Amino acid sequence: MLHGPWRKRLLRLLAVLLLGPPLLLLVFRFVPVPLTPLMLIRGLQGHGIAHDWVAYDRIAPSLAQAVIAAEDNSFCEQSFGFDFAALQGQIEAAMEGDRPRGASTITMQTAKNLFLWPGRDPVRKVVEAWLTPQVALLWPKRRILEVYLNSVEFGPGLYGAEAAAQAFFNRPAERLTPAQAAQLAVVLPAPLEWSAANPSGYLRGRAATVQRRIGQLGPLLDCAR
Repeated sequence: MLHGPWRKRLLRLLAVLLLGPPLLLLVFRFVPVPLTPLMLIRGLQGHGIAHDWVAYDRIAPSLAQAVIAAEDNSFCEQSFGFDFAALQGQIEAAMEGDRPRGASTITMQTAKNLFLWPGRDPVRKVVEAWLTPQVALLWPKRRILEVYLNSVEFGPGLYGAEAAAQAFFNRPAERLTPAQAAQLAVVLPAPLEWSAANPSGYLRGRAATVQRRIGQLGPLLDCAR
């Protein structure tokens, strides 16, 4: 059993782990997020950091719609930040011996971007699952989208919609066309390998699919408007 100073240190550490994230989330509900762990890691890897925060109203609505269509169709209807139907499908696939395809939501990715490191190790996934409902409960959907679109990695050293729009299309994020927004959305699974400015045939096909899907989602995009 721990006694004296060690017990106090452990209690302080537990208090930081339990109270730190909610306090930061309450601050970042209103204050722009200046840096994320991934930005620092990529900076140390030599990619640099281009990151210009802009308000949600200064990002073309087509980008939020494209990201939902490409990454997380049920985002507007989710409780606690999880897509439970997709998670159940992944569990069933794993039990049958199939390779899981992933069921990461925009809220999960936002929690990861804010607090965690890149990778797929089990520890990170457990912490991400603990943080995700905190994000979902403390922030409205529109704030989640605003932080996600301002923090997500769109290319080497490029973070957020404004930096990506300027780098790839030489225009501000509020002037992105629907086609450009779809091109940005489809590079998110592999931003260090794929380029929105020079998309492959596969990416052009994915972008066209995303644009069609936006027209089909209807009320599922209501929280992005």
